[in-house]
Amino acid sequence: MPVTLHSVDRAAWEADAQAQLDLARIYSDAPSERLPAPVGTFIHSHLGDGHRFLCARFNDRLIGAVAQRDDGSAWWLSHFCVRKPTRRRGVGTRLLTLVGHAAQAESRALRAELSQLQLADQVLLTRLGYRLEQHSGFYELMMQERSQ
Repeated sequence: MPVTLHSVDRAAWEADAQAQLDLARIYSDAPSERLPAPVGTFIHSHLGDGHRFLCARFNDRLIGAVAQRDDGSAWWLSHFCVRKPTRRRGVGTRLLTLVGHAAQAESRALRAELSQLQLADQVLLTRLGYRLEQHSGFYELMMQERSQ
């Protein structure tokens, strides 16, 4: 499945009706306890605060997303979700790998608040080769160097 990374900020959201529909579908598939507000409110609030979503794109459709905010030195990730029909096909793995590479390319650390990484998320990140370094209130997601 050739999944690519696609960024959706407020301008992209307003210009692309398909992105609006796709993001709403992605987060409608999230367990309700993982979102701080109803789907539409959550998306509008995140984009309205000047943040963006980093999305997995396949065949011109967004099928997975992670909310991202950039503080200038780190990308803070939260609210990771993949559409139900595409789960267990490597979409989440590919999305997180692409996000890690993009963060490295922009010299940004990856971080997530402790409350945002449930045990299943921690297991997935560890399987992907991330080392989770716990700090006061957050995890630093460190990509481990892989030998060639």
